[in-house]
Amino acid sequence: MRILTLVFLFSTLASAQAEEKLFNGKNLKGWGYFLLDDKAKMEDVWSVKDGLLICKGKPMGYLATNKKYKNFKLVVEWRWAPGTKPGNSGVLMRITGKPTFLPNCMEAQLMSGNAGDMYGFQGFKIDGPKERRNDVPKHKLAGFLRKLNKIQANEKKPGEWNRYDITVNGEKVTLIVNGKKVNEAHGCDVRAGKIGLQSEGGEIHFRTVTLTPLK
Repeated sequence: MRILTLVFLFSTLASAQAEEKLFNGKNLKGWGYFLLDDKAKMEDVWSVKDGLLICKGKPMGYLATNKKYKNFKLVVEWRWAPGTKPGNSGVLMRITGKPTFLPNCMEAQLMSGNAGDMYGFQGFKIDGPKERRNDVPKHKLAGFLRKLNKIQANEKKPGEWNRYDITVNGEKVTLIVNGKKVNEAHGCDVRAGKIGLQSEGGEIHFRTVTLTPLK
């Protein structure tokens, strides 16, 4: 019994050590950024207040980790600023290549009413059932764009907190919103890349951004 308890404790400790707080609740250490307005600074868009990461939504662009990640479990908690009109944003994963508004990566959509949709930008490969796929070969901002529609919606009302549990493991990706599986993709490009949070028009708050690497 004692041995089992020790094994459990060591297993729990190892798991806790593996988890990374990408957002530490205090500052933007570990993050870089890209904005369409090259005169704008990071603090013009992103700030930290009362333990929350606040994104004003304008100018458009994204915040990105300095480190790259390949396979992981990612938890993101977000809400649209209470009392404001909800807008658009997204969680970007496996970002590589030249920085641009919609870089080469895949996105877990955060747009109000559409959380759970997935996108592949600049030819990034994602796949799923034909009836849920939509392709735009020459999108003005995203190049070759593929959309994979969500299986079901499970967002809360604007202003309330939502939770994404995202698993990226090899060529498979699973999206869970507030405890329900809302999307699943396969055939995704496999490579290490940065994690990003979009600024895309509406004020959005994040209180949790944690990542646990997968072997």
